[in-house]
Amino acid sequence: MALQWRIVPGQTLLHRGWEDGCVLYNDLSGDTHLLTEHAMQLLLALRDGDIAPDELAAPELATVLETLAGLDLIERC
Repeated sequence: MALQWRIVPGQTLLHRGWEDGCVLYNDLSGDTHLLTEHAMQLLLALRDGDIAPDELAAPELATVLETLAGLDLIERC
């Protein structure tokens, strides 16, 4: 069974980006994070339901997903 992830409920993903990365404000914790464009796109895809559970099980996403979970932006469901 593939791991399933979701945005932490209540998280609005307030962000600003440029070609090298993004700044994301976690409105639940008050923290601000510097993310890669890849990590921000993954968060937005999770929010919008544009990524399937089997895609989230891809080994190359594991580190990014664990990092985002460590920042309290996503959680396993």
